[in-house]
Amino acid sequence: MKIAPFIRAVEQYNQENNNSIEHILVHTGQHYDIRMSEAFFTELNIPRPDINLEIGSGSHAEQSGHAMIAFEKVLVEHKPDCVVLVGDVNATLACSISAKKLNIKVCHIEAGLRSGDMSMPEEINRLVTDRISDLLLTPDRLSSVNLLKEGIAEDKIKFVGNIMIDTLEANKEKASKFKIEEIIAANLFHEFILNQTIPDDNNYALLTLHRPSNVDNVKVFSKLIDFLTDEVTRDLTLIWPLHPRAENRLKKFGIWDKVVNNRALILLEPLAYQEMLRLNMGARVVLTDSGGLQEECCVLGTPCLTLRWNTERPVTLREHGGASVLVGNNIEKIREEYRKTLQLSRTPTRPELWDGHTAQRCLTEIVKMINKPG
Repeated sequence: MKIAPFIRAVEQYNQENNNSIEHILVHTGQHYDIRMSEAFFTELNIPRPDINLEIGSGSHAEQSGHAMIAFEKVLVEHKPDCVVLVGDVNATLACSISAKKLNIKVCHIEAGLRSGDMSMPEEINRLVTDRISDLLLTPDRLSSVNLLKEGIAEDKIKFVGNIMIDTLEANKEKASKFKIEEIIAANLFHEFILNQTIPDDNNYALLTLHRPSNVDNVKVFSKLIDFLTDEVTRDLTLIWPLHPRAENRLKKFGIWDKVVNNRALILLEPLAYQEMLRLNMGARVVLTDSGGLQEECCVLGTPCLTLRWNTERPVTLREHGGASVLVGNNIEKIREEYRKTLQLSRTPTRPELWDGHTAQRCLTEIVKMINKPG
């Protein structure tokens, strides 16, 4: 989702500059579920990867190690001037290290995000990648300040805006034409029988849950499920695209039946980007532990309860003008903010440079770095 607008920016640049940029798209294969990875290439019109490393599943060390070994071979063969990385997954960390070991310049798109939570694997990935990158392209000014505080040289930091919003803007019109009933019919969870009435816009809550802090502890997860099924579904239909990790824990902890037997809850398979965007556009409230959804809620104006104690995207919080509030997994806090949130109207907010043109600014800075003497 972050690569799609960047590839379009490169293609446009080449049309105007005699194909002066040769680019190779490498897919690590870390996200190996077809619904979570391969489908995005088709939906977002991303060219097929030139190289697929097919890393697949494994522990953090296994994924990182395999990616480093496989990507080093790509670098040795193709000898690029620059490696451009996005996000904060294990592959981001691994490929940045492989590139720097070979003295190849590294650019990190979405640099400077910090949660302050060192128990999050993504935080380690961010810190290491940013420390060794030659060009750090930040999505907001708070992220730029984070990097300066860490001692990163100011001339390496360029504030360009949020590339995810490029994808949102490019897909918003098409997503708006989807009908909720069609999304549900096409993606109904394979073990779920639909007996519920399909809700209209503004009459449903949208839920995503996947982080270990929320789903791996039976007491925490059970209390969240109690709140969702006993309280949220009294007010609204709850639409839940179910992450495999959450599905596994629901069944393991013996709370599966409470979910599937609720007449105001609709379980879906993991959704394609445009389908999820459409549901966000019509939701009365979003409950999520996803960082990307926080960003989308901010721009769309969907009131959002972030089921985390911290966030690497503070610009999306209400205290900074956004649509989200941190509630962690404390039920009293969630209940309090949920009741307040039901009274809120949809108020879109667009942070600085979240304008749909970030990819072009990223490419401009990368070209400058590559062409810089010395």
